[in-house]
Amino acid sequence: MIRAYKLYADATGNSRVVQGTVPDRQNIDVYQLEFKETPSPAFYDWHTAPFLQYVLTLSGTLEFTTSTAEVFILKPGDVLLAADVTGAGHKWRLLDENPWRRAYIRLAKIEDAQFIEDQEEA
Repeated sequence: MIRAYKLYADATGNSRVVQGTVPDRQNIDVYQLEFKETPSPAFYDWHTAPFLQYVLTLSGTLEFTTSTAEVFILKPGDVLLAADVTGAGHKWRLLDENPWRRAYIRLAKIEDAQFIEDQEEA
């Protein structure tokens, strides 16, 4: 299993984050791939995900903040499932001097994502 985060809009339209995993060696239906690089320093203020997509970070360390003030760090090798295509959105900023190199992998529907949310221990 590979560590992953999922950004999603809750019932009130606020962006939230949950930690989980994506399965190893599993075929996932996708329809588009895009690579992008953003030099450091950089930030992107409040926005929603433009598409339902995986974001695979190749370089750069980022701090993401949801509209509910949840904060998490995305490092190279982490997988982000950006599913907050509606609602209040999220923002990010680069924390180090490395450029943010990433691959966007677009999905047709959330069921294709195969994201497995971590179960909280009692």
